[in-house]
Amino acid sequence: MRARPLGRTSVQVGTLGFGAAPIGNLHSPIGDSQARATLDAAWAAGVRYYDTAPHYGLGLSERRLGDALAHRPRAEFTVSTKVGRLLEPNPAPTGSDLTAGGFAVPDTLVRRPDYSRDGVLRSLEGSLKRLRLDHVDIAYVHDPDDHLDAALAHALPALTALRDQGVIGAVGVGANTVAPLLRVVAEAEVDAVMVAGRWTLLDRTARPLLDACAGRGVAVVAAAPFNSGLLSRPYPPSDATFDYGPASESVLRRARLLAEASGRHGTALPHAALRFPLRDPGVACVVAGFRTPEEVVSAARWVATELTEEAWLDLDTAAARAAEVPPS
Repeated sequence: MRARPLGRTSVQVGTLGFGAAPIGNLHSPIGDSQARATLDAAWAAGVRYYDTAPHYGLGLSERRLGDALAHRPRAEFTVSTKVGRLLEPNPAPTGSDLTAGGFAVPDTLVRRPDYSRDGVLRSLEGSLKRLRLDHVDIAYVHDPDDHLDAALAHALPALTALRDQGVIGAVGVGANTVAPLLRVVAEAEVDAVMVAGRWTLLDRTARPLLDACAGRGVAVVAAAPFNSGLLSRPYPPSDATFDYGPASESVLRRARLLAEASGRHGTALPHAALRFPLRDPGVACVVAGFRTPEEVVSAARWVATELTEEAWLDLDTAAARAAEVPPS
């Protein structure tokens, strides 16, 4: 899988990145053997960029990723993790993190927001131990929407200093919403932004962000190209999820228009969904989450296969039609 630079940095990412939330037991548990098999399948398929976070399974994702990469040559892969949420002992565990955090793991820990310099250093120290690494290539400030002033004043300067010292390779910010990322790009020096679910075949609301990043030389990593499941199957079923909740009828209708357009050109909706973000030259990489080897193999094949111009024209027309579907 062809490597490309992350903006103006020396960090390299492939066109497809491995989103490691599912191997942290997102929504439902998977065993260690399945997580390892999925990561090994990604490596065999040529995937060399892996994105994780302490948030994912209260550290489980980082531990599983670290175990899988421990015997791989360090110079051959890129790892990103995130700061902004410290893991601390839970004084009142209920038994499961599903309700509080969405991960099927014991809630022996809690996440405490901390965007201070000390919080950044403590978070990275914990991540490195779980990942069994001496450095990470990219550190993103994680979902700073409600803590943006602190992130700009403290977390990002701390990460910039670590980058300048060679402790990390690149500084970024990741979020599910566009507005905080626009402010970060305007006010801070960052190498990359990770925008989740807002630059997809269905949801293209990150267009202003991509334009701003292009003007500042900031790389874009497009995450969650399937909008948390809605675009992951050839035809979205009635129980499909969108942005981590049940898809509304109007969203389902919009997605199904795109599925029908994909079918007219002999391809599948998830193929178009994976390829769409890469159409913009400012997008360095698309990051999708995987929980089985089969999902990785399909994604690697799709991301390496471009669609025809006729297919994109039809899909863009369908997307415009979809945008006119009234909400329900």
